Amino acid sequence: MEAVSLWGLGVVALACAVAVFVSDSMARATFALLGSLVCVGGVVFVLGLPYLGVVTVLMMVMEMVVMAVFMVAYMMNPAGLMPMSMLHNKRGALGISAAVFASLTGAVFLVDWPQRRGSPPRDTTFQVGKALMGGQMLTMVVLGFVLLATMVAATVLALHRGRYDRLGDDLDRCPARDPAGGGVGR
Repeated sequence: MEAVSLWGLGVVALACAVAVFVSDSMARATFALLGSLVCVGGVVFVLGLPYLGVVTVLMMVMEMVVMAVFMVAYMMNPAGLMPMSMLHNKRGALGISAAVFASLTGAVFLVDWPQRRGSPPRDTTFQVGKALMGGQMLTMVVLGFVLLATMVAATVLALHRGRYDRLGDDLDRCPARDPAGGGVGR
């Protein structure tokens, strides 16, 4: 079942990656790239690293959705859907990509892969975290809280009003002064 999943996800990831360059709009290319990266996250999941696979999928979904939203909001052509070419120097790009693909595929079959010694660790997520972060885990945890606090503070500061505007300083104004219309009592 694992082999079938790996092959299936690999084929879909490759097809979506080709669709990135074949599609004629930025929005379609964005969602094709999302499909490819979700399949890559699935491959990582199937290979026994479920945490990294799920994080990859979540990160790529959010990144591509944000990119699509910004394209809809700010691109000169409507939502990045106007026909356009995603390729520049088509012959050179095709030659380079074919050479890289052939060399990587050849390396997979020609490299003398080492044999496994011992058994896999019990908790692969912990092992990957330890390998990636090493002694910087505390720094990353603190940084995560700082980033969360920064996002909350930016949202609070961006609001043009707060609860005191609606209900007064003692939070007892009844009915509340609601700028959206009509006072609603508590």
